[in-house]
Amino acid sequence: MLYIIVGILLFGLLIAVHEWGHFITAKLLGVKVNEFAIGMGPALVSFQRGETQYSLRLLPVGGYCAMEGEDETNDDPRAFSSKAPWRRFIILAAGSFMNFVAGFLLVALLFTAAGSYAVPVIREFAEGFSCAGADGLQVGDRILSINGHTISVYQDVSTQLASASGETLDLVVERDGEPVVLNDLPLTPKDYTVDGQTVTMYGIYFDKEQATASGVLVQSWKTCGYFARAVWSGLAMLVTGQVGLHDMSGPVGIVSYLGQAGSQGGSVSAGMQNVCYIIALIAVNLAIMNLLPLPALDGGRIFLLIVGEVWQLLSGRRLDPKYEAWIHGAGFALLLLLMVVVTFSDIWKLVT
Repeated sequence: MLYIIVGILLFGLLIAVHEWGHFITAKLLGVKVNEFAIGMGPALVSFQRGETQYSLRLLPVGGYCAMEGEDETNDDPRAFSSKAPWRRFIILAAGSFMNFVAGFLLVALLFTAAGSYAVPVIREFAEGFSCAGADGLQVGDRILSINGHTISVYQDVSTQLASASGETLDLVVERDGEPVVLNDLPLTPKDYTVDGQTVTMYGIYFDKEQATASGVLVQSWKTCGYFARAVWSGLAMLVTGQVGLHDMSGPVGIVSYLGQAGSQGGSVSAGMQNVCYIIALIAVNLAIMNLLPLPALDGGRIFLLIVGEVWQLLSGRRLDPKYEAWIHGAGFALLLLLMVVVTFSDIWKLVT
């Protein structure tokens, strides 16, 4: 239960950070903000400060920054629709930017607290490992690619080995500062004896680097890049039909998964680290997903902003904001329907 509560709070914090990105850039760029809300549904707490109403709402599944003239023509010089395109672009993109920053900082804090992080450098082999030697892998090799896929962080190694389906692998490693190509390496999972127990593994142990200020920044950036690649890979699998709606998770499924990940940590400290790592992944996920050119998402608004500017350039007329409002209204309805379907699917998985 502890990890679920922490997960809900952190998930709500990601939403707050996203909306704060819109809010602070709107204020800085001279746009009037009518309401800044965390959550959806009925207001639990609400107060007015200056021209803006601040609200905490019942359902922790969203939030919004309601700006003057956001979906309609408005003569107010401080309306969103009255501002220059570059100002509107910055405001719309700021939410995703803040989510990415939140994910980056969270990963950096985890690495700093741990004092070290795994790297794709071979430390040693399990007893009986058969692919070591002059024509194979050696201690100290840094893995650069597996089957043509670039390896930037240790997690890339795990991902590529898990997705490998053949009996051999094509690797490129860095050895003594030079790239070494190892094609058709017969590297497959085998049974190894570890601490008296039989474990199925590849038989490779990887090194760790001590955390330094510069190292943490670089490693955090690379890890967020890994998160981003994971998101794009998931989207590609969804588009190609390799995964379906039943494989997607909404807030209920995410919170349940956070609880499971925390419980598997073995200790409260390790459990919290697991939860925070997943939240960092979700933060980068939200940053990317919100920039997709789909209705009701920030990326959809940016796309229509660009379309509107092109239309005005070609026709000399400004695109009526009401059309954007209709498109995003329909998109929001579809998004809400998808959220309901996914939520019921998550609940069904839990009860069955």
